Amino acid sequence: MTGTAIYDLIYDWNLAGKPAPNSRRRIQFDDETLRDGLQNPAVHNPSIDEKIKILHLMDRIGIDTADLGLPGAGPHHVSHIEALAREIATARLKVAANVACRTVVGDVEPVAGLTQRVGIPIECCCFIGSSEIRRYTEDWDLDRMMRSIDETLSFCRDHQLPVMFVTEDTTRARPEVLEKLYGLAIDLGAKRLCFCDTCGHATPDGARNLIRFAKDLVRRKAPGSKIKIDWHGHEDRGLGVINSIAAVQAGAHRVHGAGCGIGERSGNAAMDLILVNLKLMGLIDNDLSALGEYVQTVSAAVRLPLPHNYPVFGTDAFETATGVHAAAVIKAIRKGDVTLANLVYSGVPAHEFGMEQKIRIGPMSGKSNVVYWLERHGHEPTEALIDLVFEAGKNSPRLLTDAEVEAVIARQKA
Repeated sequence: MTGTAIYDLIYDWNLAGKPAPNSRRRIQFDDETLRDGLQNPAVHNPSIDEKIKILHLMDRIGIDTADLGLPGAGPHHVSHIEALAREIATARLKVAANVACRTVVGDVEPVAGLTQRVGIPIECCCFIGSSEIRRYTEDWDLDRMMRSIDETLSFCRDHQLPVMFVTEDTTRARPEVLEKLYGLAIDLGAKRLCFCDTCGHATPDGARNLIRFAKDLVRRKAPGSKIKIDWHGHEDRGLGVINSIAAVQAGAHRVHGAGCGIGERSGNAAMDLILVNLKLMGLIDNDLSALGEYVQTVSAAVRLPLPHNYPVFGTDAFETATGVHAAAVIKAIRKGDVTLANLVYSGVPAHEFGMEQKIRIGPMSGKSNVVYWLERHGHEPTEALIDLVFEAGKNSPRLLTDAEVEAVIARQKA
């Protein structure tokens, strides 16, 4: 039994009583790694070469748009945005460019020049706070906000800059305020409306409710239009990924995330985990074989190591030393089927995401772990050597490193 037939051995309670996924609706992805992700307090700002490498990996995993930066933050940011946009143009990448701008004309003005110099469209993601708590804190008058939106989006329209209109803290804003803000943006030609869980407040119910509100708003304000709806989530309550999935299920056209879940405070929804889950749910068919490389590259570029137990891409994700678990994986490997080996003790097929199973030796290992490890590393599994390594694992307070196992073997040979 090989390949897809292995899945016939799994009864999927996730799908019980549910209709088959609608694969005809294409879900899009906006990657915030190089802008919102870099607002993470602990990260290192990557070099332009590192950013370009990440951009190419975004393209390989099927990201639709990449947020290249915040032009209003100054000349250095504009220079990086231009270099990245130029790379998209010259390398003919499929990933499209966008930038984050406050609803201030001064923020979008540089984008008009960038577009002319680089020769590709750059979407302006024009954002403004919307919740009452934010407006009270800032002493913002709603009429003044509306004037700011009018001036900024009119400038974009006059200079043929595509616009996604974004409200910050949408998940805590009053519906009547959102009606006014988004209604004006629709009137001024915004092609996308982004609904943000800026403070990580939402639950899946909140995400679904807001996307349903968004769809109804578009139907009423612009019947028959092709205006798209985006969802942007954060991880303050640890719900960023599941909220993104809920938004997709409710009808969002594009979801945002950042590699490794980096971002302000607890981070953005992890783009890599959103992709993994939507792939396993049958909602996308992206080739994600380079996803592991994408995660490792982002982690290295921002100098933020992944937790060992980070789902799918942490060093522990597909590593086992427990006797019963490892024995099952080893038996599957010996049947010569990668898919079987990757699913017998994991809900994630490692090979689809550029990862692989690893068998280690430690205090809870069985002798089958030792035999497999020795064979895999080119050592003849004699009874004496198996016993020696097995005993070393049992006497260790943790898993043995490969170097430590090799040292045990060297001592036995000596």
